[in-house]
Amino acid sequence: MRKLGMIGGMSWVSTGIYYDRINRIVQRRAAPMASAPLLIESLDFCELYALREEREWKRAGEILSESAKRLEGAGAQALIINANSMHKLYDDIAANVGIPILHIADCVGKALKDAGCKTAAILGTRNVMTESFYRKRLVAHGVDLLPPNMTNVDIMDSIIYDELMVGKVTRDAERKMKTIITNKSQEGAQAVVLACTELDLIVDVDANVLPVFDSTRIHCQAAANWILDEGSAE
Repeated sequence: MRKLGMIGGMSWVSTGIYYDRINRIVQRRAAPMASAPLLIESLDFCELYALREEREWKRAGEILSESAKRLEGAGAQALIINANSMHKLYDDIAANVGIPILHIADCVGKALKDAGCKTAAILGTRNVMTESFYRKRLVAHGVDLLPPNMTNVDIMDSIIYDELMVGKVTRDAERKMKTIITNKSQEGAQAVVLACTELDLIVDVDANVLPVFDSTRIHCQAAANWILDEGSAE
């Protein structure tokens, strides 16, 4: 098996989900006693929380790039970034290392394409829902995306930052997500992308009015494929 580096801590909740899921896949497909060879650096999310200004993103890029270099230096043969929103910095981070990074949106885009999905809606943090860095990766796989509803953007930010990223799961958040997904179905979406690594805590991926593509599950599957040398990082 190949050794994978994980840039985590954004939040610690999702990093735990990544560790658990990747290992369960590897154990199931390799051997009963197998565990994934992983290098994990869990960053302090206080330094990377709710970034707005360009100078803040620049500093975040430096923090993640240094983390990537440390993981490469420690023996990682490829990397994943355990946060959808931080893929805004993907190009900067990739330029600082000599190993591949599995881009979460490319993994999601391929999954949508393989499923024959032509129209989808993205649910995640503000920058993921409204900026081009994530959306253009899905469009490149032939997927049309519904425009973001700004009311939903505000609701999503509140749920993600105030609740999920501190490990809080509520029935109210579950109800709000179900309503949003139902509305997206009525607006013409063929599927919904959970483009936040904690959202499956409040969304039943297997029981919804629309097919739900969970970025975390898809990214973990791609990571396990790479570890088992059954997939490639581009």
